[in-house]
Amino acid sequence: MNAMADKFFDSIKGKKVTFIGIGTSNLPLIKLFIEKGAKVTACDKKNFEDLGQNGIKAKEYGAELLLGENYLSEIDADIVFRSPGTPFYKNELVALRNKGVVLTSEMEVFFDLCPCKIIAVTGSDGKTTTTTIISEFLKAAGLNVHLGGNIGKPLLPEIESVNDDDFAVVELSSFQLISMRKSPDIAVVTNLAPNHLDIHKDMQEYIDSKKNIILHQNAFSKAVLNLDNEITNGFSDSVRGQLAKFSVKENVSNGAFLDGDTICYNDYGKITRIMNIHDIKIPGMHNVENYLAAISAVWGLVDVETMAAVAKTFGGVAHRAEFVREVDGVKYYNDSIASSPTRTALGTLSLYKQKICIIAGGYDKHIPYEPLGPVINDKVKLLILLGDTAPKIEKAVKEASNYDADEIEIVNVTNMEEAVAVARERSTKGDIVSLSPASASFGLYKNFEERGNHFKSIVNALK
Repeated sequence: MNAMADKFFDSIKGKKVTFIGIGTSNLPLIKLFIEKGAKVTACDKKNFEDLGQNGIKAKEYGAELLLGENYLSEIDADIVFRSPGTPFYKNELVALRNKGVVLTSEMEVFFDLCPCKIIAVTGSDGKTTTTTIISEFLKAAGLNVHLGGNIGKPLLPEIESVNDDDFAVVELSSFQLISMRKSPDIAVVTNLAPNHLDIHKDMQEYIDSKKNIILHQNAFSKAVLNLDNEITNGFSDSVRGQLAKFSVKENVSNGAFLDGDTICYNDYGKITRIMNIHDIKIPGMHNVENYLAAISAVWGLVDVETMAAVAKTFGGVAHRAEFVREVDGVKYYNDSIASSPTRTALGTLSLYKQKICIIAGGYDKHIPYEPLGPVINDKVKLLILLGDTAPKIEKAVKEASNYDADEIEIVNVTNMEEAVAVARERSTKGDIVSLSPASASFGLYKNFEERGNHFKSIVNALK
């Protein structure tokens, strides 16, 4: 039993608790807090009809619903759980804090109550795959693992079953980290590049949010940083405990690195050869980096043979360079997770030696696309664009110094059905077609999973 969790749930009996957002990840929390005796209100900007099954379930659990444009200004609560997508400094939330309302989040409470060691991963790209690899390593080593966070699963509903010798493996976004004042036992930062600037007031706030993953560690903790990423490596001076770095470019004094095609670990001078990068089942140099980060995180907890075995069998996470099917000799891949320019450049466009066809575009997070232009010109022969960012991506491609109108065809469409139809019509045997949006899904889809699933359903219906 978890005495801290018992004490916390006793303390919220009869309290007015509001959850912001009636999404899939909040529903288990709404149900849990009602079962623990809290008076729960679930609020959302959407109306009841637009919420669909989520709204129906929240009502069935016994939550009072607060919906519509003014939902934040009408909150009456003792405790408010902020959803990651709701800005911490939003005026209505600041007003609540000024009135003495407790403003927290699921992850903050989980960190406070968790009795076991926590390994947490953040970064602009690669964090879900890295988090999952760490979890696979630990499970293969026979350890009990609780996997969740920004990966799509809340962990607080599991808190009463978490034991001291378990491991919690957590993915954290900048939105979750911005208000956190506890850091994990082992923190991993995969990389940092401009992202989410539609929500954060500027790049510095985004960086500062990410930095919270290491700022509250103690001397017995461990931080894993990417030596090859200037911003991430810049966190080094703030590390309080053991510092491990990973690199595909050079040796490190403590951490994982590449020696030719071999992944090695330097444990303060003792070098161990672990695996050949060609043994890794999921393709791409960005996934080699993900393995370097994961290996650095679990070094000393998982043996080398186990790591190598996982690399040969782990097939990756859905929507990340996921093979869909082959149609008339053309291979279709779903990389819907690529919601930023860097993710498209370092992900999909780094995987293949040949020029490919990509479907890109989506919601505009106000991040620069200029660096993506030259990479697309190098790697893409057919660029199919849709969504708000389509003009920005096209402009970046055409204004790049290596643009050649004879080498790349650009087609603008209005929806995914048209995009796949164009790809089918203009690709030939041996081609590769990949959904790699370089943009967020909002506006066209609820999230990247819905976008990827829609793409897969269209491709799977091709005859």
